Amino acid sequence: MSSSELVQRPEAPAAAPAVRGRSTRSQTLRRSLSPRARRRRWLGLAFAAPALLFYGFVVLVPIGQSLNYSFYSWDGVSAARWVGVSNYVSFFTDPALLESLGHVLVLVVFFALIPIALGLLSAALLGRGTTRGSGVYRWLLFLPQVLTSVVVAVIWKRIYGPDGPLNSALRAVGLGDLAKNWLGDFTWALPALGVIGTWTAMGLCMVLFVAGVAAVPVELYEQARIDGAGPIREFFSITLPSLKGQVAVALTLTVTGALRAFDLVWVTTQGGPGTSTTTPALLLYRKAFLNPDVGMAAAIGIILAVVCLLVALVITKLSEEKNA
Repeated sequence: MSSSELVQRPEAPAAAPAVRGRSTRSQTLRRSLSPRARRRRWLGLAFAAPALLFYGFVVLVPIGQSLNYSFYSWDGVSAARWVGVSNYVSFFTDPALLESLGHVLVLVVFFALIPIALGLLSAALLGRGTTRGSGVYRWLLFLPQVLTSVVVAVIWKRIYGPDGPLNSALRAVGLGDLAKNWLGDFTWALPALGVIGTWTAMGLCMVLFVAGVAAVPVELYEQARIDGAGPIREFFSITLPSLKGQVAVALTLTVTGALRAFDLVWVTTQGGPGTSTTTPALLLYRKAFLNPDVGMAAAIGIILAVVCLLVALVITKLSEEKNA
């Protein structure tokens, strides 16, 4: 071959962009699928289609309708009137709604933070299965999860009554001056509701954390004891880091439960006395059915759904960053 032919030979083409390379690989993968594999893929989609259609009809369509209603002023009977984002603006300017948001923050402490703290304490005491009577203790703590929220509310409404067991116990030990109608007191009604939430949520947190501790290798605790670690150091060095996933799940469930609190409040106080125990979910019910303002009720529902979604995403993101 002559030198002139070497000079005139064209250069090798540049490498294809990465996107084109991925596209080529995906096309090659699709071509490589056998007819049987393709049939299996379509068969799987066919099996999932009824569930997806049902989910879309039951969940996605109502969400879309609620979003549409939230831009109108409508009492559910007369003609609807377009108001744009006025309902959303009212949510953050209405004193009653702002007060209900403050109540939710208090309930988050009782429904989420305190149960998680008590659940972690239970996991530290019961997780290794060495405490006598731990099975009965777990059963008693998990009992509220078996009962419906209405039954729980009725039980505690009786406990908190003027002649209920709580006031009777206070009088029996000489503390009759502290006895009161707990759910009818402007100061104590909200904390009393919070205690019910703590009692209900603690069992769930305890079960999650005890199950997580049971999955921790025993060798880690044995090595820690050889190194001279005590129970407290074991908890913060081994138990707590191993429960990050369970804590994220418990925090998501309990915080969103506090944001959506309705049935417990409705059965016990109906938002009273006055407005001392109102929640956004309770106001949503009132505006939807008692004093019809369907547009405002839909706006409250959309905002609550978005807030719950954001809470779940933030907690998941933070737990993933800590595990990375």
